[in-house]
Amino acid sequence: MGEIRCPHCGEVFQVDDSEYGQIVRQVRDAEFQREIARQERIAEQERASAVEAAVAGAHAQATTLAAQKDAQIADLTAQVARGKDAAELARAEVERQLQERLSASESHALELEARLKARESSFGTEKALAVSEATGEQGQRIATLEGQVEAARLEREQVEASLKQRLLEQAAFKDQTIREREDEIERLRNQRSRLSTKLIGETLEQHCEQEFNRWRSLGFRDAEFHKDNEVVGGSKGDYVFREKTPDAVEVVSIMFEMKNEDDSSAAANRHKNADFFKKLDQDRRNKGCEYAVLVSLLEPDSDLYNAGIVDVSYEYEKMYVIRPQFFIPLITLLRNAALNTVGYRRELAEIRQQNLDITHFEDALTDFKDKFGKNYETASRKFQTAIDEIDKTITHLQKVKDNLTSSENQLRLANDKAEALTIRKLTWKNPTMREKFSEAPSLEQEGPVEPDTVE
Repeated sequence: MGEIRCPHCGEVFQVDDSEYGQIVRQVRDAEFQREIARQERIAEQERASAVEAAVAGAHAQATTLAAQKDAQIADLTAQVARGKDAAELARAEVERQLQERLSASESHALELEARLKARESSFGTEKALAVSEATGEQGQRIATLEGQVEAARLEREQVEASLKQRLLEQAAFKDQTIREREDEIERLRNQRSRLSTKLIGETLEQHCEQEFNRWRSLGFRDAEFHKDNEVVGGSKGDYVFREKTPDAVEVVSIMFEMKNEDDSSAAANRHKNADFFKKLDQDRRNKGCEYAVLVSLLEPDSDLYNAGIVDVSYEYEKMYVIRPQFFIPLITLLRNAALNTVGYRRELAEIRQQNLDITHFEDALTDFKDKFGKNYETASRKFQTAIDEIDKTITHLQKVKDNLTSSENQLRLANDKAEALTIRKLTWKNPTMREKFSEAPSLEQEGPVEPDTVE
């Protein structure tokens, strides 16, 4: 907040920052305008003074010049008067000099024109010579390039002829190869057309089983490779490979799935390798295998799967996709890699057994605690139920007691009312009955009955 004091009355006004800023801007703008007006007046005065001084100086200079001119005119008039002959002679001399200068100028102009023509002629000659030289060099270069082009054309024709001959030979060989491949494809297609889809898949399984049996005696004497016939969770794999050491420490375990399909299947009905990843991973987990391998002939045109062993562990843990020719090499790689960790696996198995014993002990203790807790909770709940039932019974008896007490009070009140009942009370507001009872001598002795005593 700012304060402003009136210079006339001395009263102080309170204004906020925005109003104070507006007032300051107004004062500043007014001061600025006044300063501009003052500067304009000073500049106008200076400009007027300068104009007056200039006019005065020009007037004085003009007066001086006029006086000088008048003096010169008077002098010249005197000279003219003194010697008109001298003037005539001087004029003649001047005309002569002018004529000489004119003649000299014309001669100089002619000379310059001659020089210009000579220079133009020389420039034309030099230009023609330069054009001739440039044209000669260009012609030689063009001739050289034409020779090179001709040589390149002849070489190209020779290369084209050689390539055409080679292409014809390759085309003939390719046609022969294509015919042989087509015959082989047709033979395989006819053979596959006689097989069902199940038989096609079993053919791949038989191939893998035969390959393993062929290599079993060479490096897999202690390994197991058998069909997976155990259904867990409604699913099972194709083959399981397991290898253990003599002390029952597992070296490596692999769940295999073999997939193939008929080439004549419709494109819309053809499967992809990724369609079986989830099931294969579930089968691996259900059977406790370390690795999962899909041996597949699906997607035959895929460069990814045709390149070799494809690791898909980025999507499913420890899973690989291979073509049948990599079946034995992959088993060998995984087995050799696992052999280096047998010692660690043995130690891990021992630690797991120790942890298992501790876990069993802890589980037994936890089970005892749970059962004891359940029994205690049940007993406590039943005890509390009994206490609640006793409380309910006490409450019920208290209600019975209250009801009996209330009944006794009601009987007492009824007895009191019966004791207080008289003939006059019964005949109150009943003139007929009162008249009848008034004839009785016993009733005459009773006093009048007050209305408010009748209940």
